[in-house]
Amino acid sequence: MNAEPSRDCPLCPRLHDFIGQWRAREPHWFNAPVPTFLPPEGEDAVRLLIVGLAPGLRGANRTGRPFTGDYAGDLLYRTLIRFGLARGVYQARPDDGLELVGTAIVNAVRCVPPENKPTPAEINTCRQFLSPALARFPNLQAVLSLGAIAHQSTVRAFGGRVAAFPFKHGASVEIGGVKLFSSYHCSRYNTNTGVLTEDMFVSVFERIAEHIRALD
Repeated sequence: MNAEPSRDCPLCPRLHDFIGQWRAREPHWFNAPVPTFLPPEGEDAVRLLIVGLAPGLRGANRTGRPFTGDYAGDLLYRTLIRFGLARGVYQARPDDGLELVGTAIVNAVRCVPPENKPTPAEINTCRQFLSPALARFPNLQAVLSLGAIAHQSTVRAFGGRVAAFPFKHGASVEIGGVKLFSSYHCSRYNTNTGVLTEDMFVSVFERIAEHIRALD
């Protein structure tokens, strides 16, 4: 199975139709399944994979790069740069020159869902791309899931039972030969309501960095 869906992937009719509507409204937007964001060195360099939920309408669906164009990307990429997991300057557009370092970013659901809410069936369907995405990196050491839905889909993609690997912010578990870290999603809603603070988010990355250093 391919790790990347086709541009006109028809597997989720609701999402396919929603993207079609936005292609008509905003023909210059990306408006397609958003591909995995890879470091320039390629798949062999990836030691950390970050799994988000789904593209934002005016974020990744518009720009074609995960977490690019909305607040969640501001916090995520600022944190990645802080820990040496990205280089350059994030300017919320895909041609800003930002590069990942030893890191890749993917979404559990590749297409933008209405109201940012994919259905359980759509999450399950898109897992056929998440599973090979997890397997495509031969030197993968850690996975970070952002939010409970991404966490649960990642656990299932590894062949695990959600009940055995419950979501908890700041937790980490061994699964599929790697360590799976979990964080609340870095959305504006979560940060505005105090569910996630920047210090909480940074703390998760501190633990990830420590884990990767220990394996060097």
